Amino acid sequence: MDVVIGIDTGTTATKGVAAGPDGTIRALTSVHYPLAVPGPGRAELDPTALRDAAVKALADVAEACRANGDRVIAIGLSAFLHAIVPMDGDGAPLGPLVTWADARAGEQSERIVAEGRGKRLQGRTGTPVHPMSPLTKLAWWRDNDPETLRKTPRWGGVKELVLAALADAPYAVDLSIASGTGLYDIHERRWDPEALDIAGVTAGQLAEVLPTTTVLKLRPGIARAAGLDPATPLVIGAADGPLANLGVGATPAGVAAVSLGTSGALRTVVDRPTADQAGRLFCYALTEDRWVIGGAVNNAGSVVRWAGQSFAAGFERPGAEGEDADERDAALLVEAQGVAAGSDGLLCLPYLLGERAPWWKPGLRGAYLGLRREHGRAHLVRSAVEGVCQQLALVRDSFTAEGIAVTEVRATGGAVASELWVGVLAAALDVPVAVAETPEGTALGACLLARHAIGELPDLDEAAALVPLGEPTHPDPANAQLYARLRPLIESSALAVLDVVKELDRIAPPPLPTTEKAVKS
Repeated sequence: MDVVIGIDTGTTATKGVAAGPDGTIRALTSVHYPLAVPGPGRAELDPTALRDAAVKALADVAEACRANGDRVIAIGLSAFLHAIVPMDGDGAPLGPLVTWADARAGEQSERIVAEGRGKRLQGRTGTPVHPMSPLTKLAWWRDNDPETLRKTPRWGGVKELVLAALADAPYAVDLSIASGTGLYDIHERRWDPEALDIAGVTAGQLAEVLPTTTVLKLRPGIARAAGLDPATPLVIGAADGPLANLGVGATPAGVAAVSLGTSGALRTVVDRPTADQAGRLFCYALTEDRWVIGGAVNNAGSVVRWAGQSFAAGFERPGAEGEDADERDAALLVEAQGVAAGSDGLLCLPYLLGERAPWWKPGLRGAYLGLRREHGRAHLVRSAVEGVCQQLALVRDSFTAEGIAVTEVRATGGAVASELWVGVLAAALDVPVAVAETPEGTALGACLLARHAIGELPDLDEAAALVPLGEPTHPDPANAQLYARLRPLIESSALAVLDVVKELDRIAPPPLPTTEKAVKS
């Protein structure tokens, strides 16, 4: 079979898949690495390990294709957004890669917003002014290490780093990744002068921006090591979020994609760059004429993992001895299904890792509200799941305010294996939710975009028919009504306690952690 390989570089693992013309996954590999958390608010990756993982994932999945008797006709790339790494003139890293989860730039983010520049910048760049963005991260460097900022030949992200290893090409980045930096004007299609001034870098230190369908050449040595024809097209690809929409077939109007893994997101596709008036939604490119708007939330499966670590010590069930974390989390979710919607009056603000959409306010922290003596572990877990799904519903409410209807959701990620997660999500969004049968939606999206780039998938909306889905879960009407009543309380309480949690952080700073392992939930 003629297959396309997709390489998806994620925060804790790089996935490699090979997909046939009907979207069937023919081979799959995964290379893991730890996320380093060397200090409060920091979240970094070893860039050399990240680059090596992409090379290994490509070689491993190519070997599996040969074993299947399949022929690789193209390679597509996906990478996570909002990372920044200093590089030399040849693209070799000069320091750690700072990820989207790094929160050191909170002061810079708040200053830009206080100066009245936030919404203006977001309107031009499509990226909210938030500590996650490379714009604010570079502004942190400007304030704290201006000499390194000035002397570093290149500043880039994950895609630039991977391309420097795989591609025989000039220093480049795709339009999708560029649109998520906060530095690129998505309307004028150029690096934004005001953003560059705030960041303290020049356009010459940043990569050339290319369409997501650009075909590049593999480095000869990489092709030999992977056993691939050096002429195999290497499609530059896009960012993980937009490709996740494509990978679950959520590109037609009215169809949204939800990712529920360690973190989460809700996204839908529009036909031009769009800036919402309230500044609550991001806008990133899939192609030059297809754009993804939506919002990402920092907390999803990670909240249940935390609950399992915190509340399930001595969790006594027959056969629970030796149970791993995934099994424990699944058991907690089954237990939580026994609690009624609304968790008997318990409200969770699930911001263990801070929060992004729809408010993009640094400093948010988690809380339980309405806690009573009769609430037990199952209530705490269920209300955490409800809190995450309600946060995604607040993003959907921002769609509604912009006149963008969502009538169907396609979901992917480790959390959607749980009946509780899917049922609560359907009720919070009040639309049917169908789960994609392949968990590797982002990597499959990279495959599909590569097929499009080489002319084998002329219309990206055809992907909707290629992606197998389970039977949709329809919202429970009573639960949907209850969640709609509760949702305004989430926004009012989250913003009301912001000053309190900021003062708590000053009184009792977070402890110094070392390493955070991958969360599969």
